[in-house]
Formats: sequence, C-alpha cells, structure tokens
Amino acid sequence: MKSVVSTTSILRSFVSSHKADFFKCHSIDESTFVTIPYACAYSHSAKRGGTPHLAVATEQGTVHVMDTSKRRDWDPEPPRVTFQPHDNGIFDVKWSPSDNLLATASGDKSVRVSSFSSSGRSDDRTLHILRGHESTVKCLAWDPTSDGNILCAGGRDGSICLWDLRVGEGSREDLDEVWTASERAPVLTIPRAHEDTSNPKPKGRSRKITAAVPHKGITSLVFSDAHPYGIVSSSAFDGILHLWDGRQPTKTRKSRSTKTKARPTPLYTSSCDPTTYGGARRARGITTLASGAGPTAPYLYALSIDSRIHTYSAVDLEPLSGHTSSSSEPERALGLDAHGHQHDPYAHTHAGMQTNSFYVKLAASPCGRWLASGNAADGRAYLFDVASRSSAARARGVGAGWDEWDGAVELRGQTIGEVGAMDWAEGMLAMCGDDGTVRVWRPDAEVSRRCAEAPEEMKWEWSWAADA
Repeated sequence: MKSVVSTTSILRSFVSSHKADFFKCHSIDESTFVTIPYACAYSHSAKRGGTPHLAVATEQGTVHVMDTSKRRDWDPEPPRVTFQPHDNGIFDVKWSPSDNLLATASGDKSVRVSSFSSSGRSDDRTLHILRGHESTVKCLAWDPTSDGNILCAGGRDGSICLWDLRVGEGSREDLDEVWTASERAPVLTIPRAHEDTSNPKPKGRSRKITAAVPHKGITSLVFSDAHPYGIVSSSAFDGILHLWDGRQPTKTRKSRSTKTKARPTPLYTSSCDPTTYGGARRARGITTLASGAGPTAPYLYALSIDSRIHTYSAVDLEPLSGHTSSSSEPERALGLDAHGHQHDPYAHTHAGMQTNSFYVKLAASPCGRWLASGNAADGRAYLFDVASRSSAARARGVGAGWDEWDGAVELRGQTIGEVGAMDWAEGMLAMCGDDGTVRVWRPDAEVSRRCAEAPEEMKWEWSWAADA
C-alpha cells in the first residue's frame, strides 16, 4: 500500500517577523488608533503565486488592501489601498474570480461590489449595491465560473440571496422603496434556508402565546466543485449542510395582501449532524466552510463552535466525522482526544482550541494539504495537515496508531484576545486579531531553527510555530 507522507514539519517551520510581517488596521476615527479586522481574503492571483494582495475588512466599514510580499525588516510597507464602502461593520469580503472586483457583506443589510485598482486611494469605488436581506449579511461567495457576474450571500435573517450583475437595475416590485440605478435585487432568494419546513403551522387560532423563534442564520457559503451551479450552506444552529441549485428561480405564491416566497428544495442535505456525536447534549453551529483541493478535493471542511473541524463528503454532504466506513473495526476504538471526545481521523481539534465564537474562521491552503483555524482566546491559531491524516484514514482504516497524525501546530502571534479571520496565499498565511493587527506567517526552516536554539534572543524579532 502506498505510504503516507506527513508535511507537518513544514507547518512547524512557520515564522512571522514582528516588523516585516506585521500590519495595523488604521482607524478612521480620530479617537482610536486601530480598528478590529472582521474578515480577510487573498486574491486568486495570490493563491497562484502572484502579488499577495490581501483585502482586510473592518468593524468601521473600511477595506484595507495590503501587499504582504516578503520584505526585509527595514523596508517600508508597500503602499496600501484603503476605501470605505459601508458605514457599518463588514463581516465578509471576497475577490471576484478575475480579482478586479471586491464584494463586501455588512451589518447595514447590504452587499456592495467595488472596483479594485492597486494605484492610489479612492473614496468611492462602489459599482453595485445589492439588496434583499432583512438583517446583517454574514457571508459571501462568487460563482467561480461566471467571471464576476454571479454572487450569493447569506444573512442573519436565515435567507440566501443570489444576484446576477448582468440583470436589471432600479426598483423592485415587492418592496416599497425605490432604489438608485446602481442597486440590484436578487434573481434568486432562498428564505428560511435552514429551517424545517416539513411541519406546517396548525390552522386556526390558538390561545397559547409562544415566543418568536429566531431565524437560523446563514454562516458560510461555498460553490460546490462537485456539482455545477451548486451552493453549499451552513447555519449557526447545527452541523447540517444543504446543497442548493443556483439556477432555480424563486417561486412566489400570491395572496390578496402579500407575496410570500416558497423555499426551493435542496438537492442534498446531510443526513445526520456530526456536532451531536460523542454524547453532546445539543447541536452546535458552523462558523465556516472550506472546500478541499488537490489531495483533499473529495472533502468539505466545517469549523464548528464545538471546537472541532468536521469533515464532510463534497458530493453528498454526508459527515465523515464521528463514524467510519470500516465494519471490520469497532467504531471509536482509539481512546479520547484533547477535548474528551473519542479519536476520529476525520475530526481535527486540540486541547487549546476554543472556537465558541462565530468570528473565528477556518481557511484551507491553495495546495489542499493544510487547514488553519482561529481561536477565541489567547491570540493563538492552529494548523492541521489534513491531507496526510485523511490519506492515512483511507489506508489504515480505524486501527491503532493515530497519534502520529493527531498533532496540531500552534501559532502564537497576536498579543491579546481572539484570532478570527484568516486566509492563505501561495507560501503564506495571514491572520487577523482583536488587537487590530494582521500578522503574516511563512515557512522558513532556517529562521525556525534559530528560534528553537535561542528563543530568548529571537523572541524580540520573531514569532514561531510550536507543537501544540
């Protein structure tokens, strides 16, 4: 059987300079120096080895586009582009497939599409304002096949909206207000995307007064590599994923007074919830979805607020975490992991990992071998060699000997609080912290060796990875 090669040693060599790899998110408010970054994204070109342009979105509604190219400590930071598409916090930012547009999702209930040019500052880059959500917009995804024409978003209101930027501007029939020429309505709306619509409300009046049930907010969206036009969604309520057909038109049922939208039927739905395995009392929501690539292309990864990264089949959304396909071995025969759960080759975690915040995110490397997870405390983050572990799972089944694949690599860089948003480019990883900074990590075996040999001397200039 083909041997499995671990690349954890590369993750252990990640280092970050306190000068050349350290960026501040400057505040536009004169009363503060920095602002908290909520989201970040490297351009598609950066993931292929081009100029590493990193878009960082903040709580003040600003976007900083930074060039995070490797430089010497005494070199100045390359000029950055800063603009403010919103007057409210931005919770997600995404580059279009050709990197000429940036989409931002905000607490002002809108998505805005802005043009990007690396030359100079512009106060008004907004090309389109996308309406349709009734509360905070939490997540975004561009259709990778549409060259910047199709964009979808999920909101705290529990709905998913999809816009085609080639279709109609102006007013929308089912809203009272009239929009400006740059504002667009969705061509597809999936209301209550993660609510159970199988049990209709009873007819007639009821004397019983019940509290309003909050919407199951949408937390992450990805376009499926396994299904053309397919959109995978997660929610803040549980670990169930849905796959939707992005070509379905919204159906409307007209009544005398209102129009209510009928929810389309998902193409696939997870049959069970991996966040309830291991004796959990209740389901836990998902903060982020990340698609595998290369050796992990068959998988979809989901970071849950149960402090674990769960693995799903990218084809049918069935969770692989919590059980195995091997009938020759007893399930969960490997003892307990760092959180007291039974060992599972398709669930990734560590004792220090705390992801009980929806601001903490997950990112997959362009090569598909590694995952990076933020952390809700202590300025730490965790790296996982998921390609080696999943290959070992297929090669060995559930038998003994998993300890060599269980190790996470811990990064300690941000000084305080939460490490939330993060993203990979070719040869680097950017992490955003509650201290208003962005720190970039790169593999460098020589610097890593020097840090290990003389930590007291090197700690003034570098942060470095450690076995968690």
